[in-house]
Amino acid sequence: MTDKNIVEVDGATLSVTEVVLVSHHHAKVKVSEDAWPNIHAARGVVDRIVRNNETVYGINTGFGALVHERISQEDLNQLQVNLVRSHATAVGPAMSTPEVRAMMLIRLNSLCKGHSGVHPHAIDQLVTFLNEDIHPYVPRIGSLGASGDLAPLSHLAMALMGEGYLQNHEGEKIPTKDTLFERGILPLELTAKDGLSLINGTSQMAAYTALSVSRLNELFILADVVLAMSIEARQCSLTPYRPEVHEARPHTGQLRVAQRIRTMLEGSPILSGHADCDRVQDPYSFRCAPQVHGAVYESLLDLQRTIGTEINSATDNPLIFPTPDQPGPHEVMSQGNFHGEILAIRADQMALALFELASISERRMDQMLDRSRSGLPAFLATNSGLESGLMIVQYVAGASLAELRGHASPRSAFSTSTSAGQEDHVSMGATATYNLLSATRRLSEVLACEALIAAEALEHATHQPVRHVAGLHRLIRTISPPLTGDRSTSEELMALADAMVEGGWLARLEAEHGRLIR
Repeated sequence: MTDKNIVEVDGATLSVTEVVLVSHHHAKVKVSEDAWPNIHAARGVVDRIVRNNETVYGINTGFGALVHERISQEDLNQLQVNLVRSHATAVGPAMSTPEVRAMMLIRLNSLCKGHSGVHPHAIDQLVTFLNEDIHPYVPRIGSLGASGDLAPLSHLAMALMGEGYLQNHEGEKIPTKDTLFERGILPLELTAKDGLSLINGTSQMAAYTALSVSRLNELFILADVVLAMSIEARQCSLTPYRPEVHEARPHTGQLRVAQRIRTMLEGSPILSGHADCDRVQDPYSFRCAPQVHGAVYESLLDLQRTIGTEINSATDNPLIFPTPDQPGPHEVMSQGNFHGEILAIRADQMALALFELASISERRMDQMLDRSRSGLPAFLATNSGLESGLMIVQYVAGASLAELRGHASPRSAFSTSTSAGQEDHVSMGATATYNLLSATRRLSEVLACEALIAAEALEHATHQPVRHVAGLHRLIRTISPPLTGDRSTSEELMALADAMVEGGWLARLEAEHGRLIR
């Protein structure tokens, strides 16, 4: 294992790229030497509180509405164990292995920030689980997005303790204690505040958000390459993409999308051959694409900034701010960094934006399939009438678009009062961020439909497409050959959607034909 395969965790510099690398087993983790002094300092405060029998929430009191219940010295460790066991109540399907690994890494990084007061043994156990590919079985549903992702993180904490279940490589649920015994790994023994620090934080919702951002960083640029393919296939004008147009309305996303399209289509033989055609204006789905794609891109930039901050934040409660020269109650602060509102709102905003991106994509499909507007064979069939060609591909896009409309409904627009009114406003951040992750898959399906239709339309071009478009066309044809007659394209569309989400197509296109502006 080389240094390039190790992510150093320090509580401050974790990136989405590193989260993805670890989540997909492409890197191991280690705690940075720079992080340990702060970890030990915060833990020293907890040890002093226990030693002096001071009353502090989360260390020697009950939780939530039970905050006024004082816990005796001899029961402090059991308090943490009881907390984890009682809160491990999540339901529903299990989180995937990449999702669990992302959640573990983000929780680890938060604890390494040095404001949690967790015992170093808990940090070491998280590192061991990640590096030994030990994955807690975590039912997905149970977090309200405030007080942290309590229920899902409690299943993670139970596994660290040697309790509950793990998920093996076949996706089966197996007892944790058996695996730890076989591997010679000791269960984690919780001490004061450890349980609360492990389960009180935004790590599940941050994991979903980070994985969504990783997907969208690829999908969004690919959406512009697909748009460029559709522009060539439909033989549209590039006038709406000229720089002076967008400098007159200089929104960041709009400027960048227009520049990306100009970069790709500059000198297009197909478009040059139609410079003098009698079409006055193209439909909005082509002419207004920079304005629509650009608005979506700005939502993605907002989401990138938010998750970059979140995965490097301390999100449990209470937080510890050691002042060794002046120790006292002021070092421990009850606050609300566990509240996931920022992730919930950003995720809902992004899900709505993805619907708009998919919606304009579906409209371009309609333009290419209608022979009265495209000048191409009806539905791009080889023998129109006898054959239906790609008619139903648009239907499929419409069905995925309908599901995206459901995803566009805000999950953060709901709260419920819990814990006897102590926790009286919640974010639904875990629900919103998982909804966004699901929406990225639906978007990939719509883009796959447009890509398949545009690739087939290009078969009728009399000139060669530009480099990036030609490169994408070749990749599509490795999965879906040109039409020679009617056939089922179901498997092809699903494979195209998979490739757009996970296939590294963008990296390949840029390596072969040049990097596109971000």
